[in-house]
Amino acid sequence: MERISGKQFMHPRFWPTWLGLGCLWLVTKLPWAVQMWLGKMIGLSMFHALPRRRLISCINLELAFPNTTVDERYQINRDHFISLGKGVFEAALSWWGNAEKLTQRTTLEGLEHVLTAHERGGVVLLSAHFTSLELGGRLLAQQLPLHVVYRPHQNPLIEWRTARLRSKRYGKAIPRDDIRAMLRSLHQGHVVWYAQDQNFGHKNSVFAPFFGIPAATNTATSRISKLGHAQVVPFFTLRTETGYLLRFLPALENFPSDSMLADTTLINHIIEQQVREFPAQYLWTHRRFKDRPEGGNRYDAYLKESSCKSQ
Repeated sequence: MERISGKQFMHPRFWPTWLGLGCLWLVTKLPWAVQMWLGKMIGLSMFHALPRRRLISCINLELAFPNTTVDERYQINRDHFISLGKGVFEAALSWWGNAEKLTQRTTLEGLEHVLTAHERGGVVLLSAHFTSLELGGRLLAQQLPLHVVYRPHQNPLIEWRTARLRSKRYGKAIPRDDIRAMLRSLHQGHVVWYAQDQNFGHKNSVFAPFFGIPAATNTATSRISKLGHAQVVPFFTLRTETGYLLRFLPALENFPSDSMLADTTLINHIIEQQVREFPAQYLWTHRRFKDRPEGGNRYDAYLKESSCKSQ
């Protein structure tokens, strides 16, 4: 693999990114409550400045919560963007936050589930895309050794910086598409942190219900669990009024099964339960319901009858 030197990022085209990273570093030195207030202000700005993302989120909420009113969904959508704004600074905290202060704001629930599973070998720690996801890895790594699966960033400077930081925080950082590296880690008995709940199209997916909607759902968890001889423990990072809740659920029983549909339906149900409890913190700006079993883009068809155009 080619070794990347930081010297190449001194080019002027990277100066705005350096400025942004410097500002984020400075913000991490402020009190947590101030960071969250700034995140709220950024989130509200994004809510008004990003109409397309606001529209996608609105449609997702209308599909997932059809029994709520337009005003109720509008409030969840607005709160979601506030949560996204806070997530910007939580990502910075995952890189530069003070370990002791972060630990003081961390509450663990069900840690025994992953510890028990780990005694038997490798563990897939199954997460979902809540807005505090990036910080969740840092908080968890302070509790137990961890290998993380990540999606490489499109900005090469940010990818270079985060790769350096990950190498300090985690036992190993694995690119999302490197299945062999995941399996090696599991065979060696490590805990591998992985989130599978985004829509990557029809490849390696089945349509499983998510909030009652047939949604293209990645089958990788079943395949990785089987090939890696690993148990699957659901894990979620959730923001509270005073900090963060790291929630572990019991290891999935009889998993993987003989049915990919049954496996993905179970995983979607578990994620859905957490989303219903913390609805504004799930990543609604992702086009989770885009694909339909019969083909076509669900959003294009749904907009004809949706109330979201007027919001």
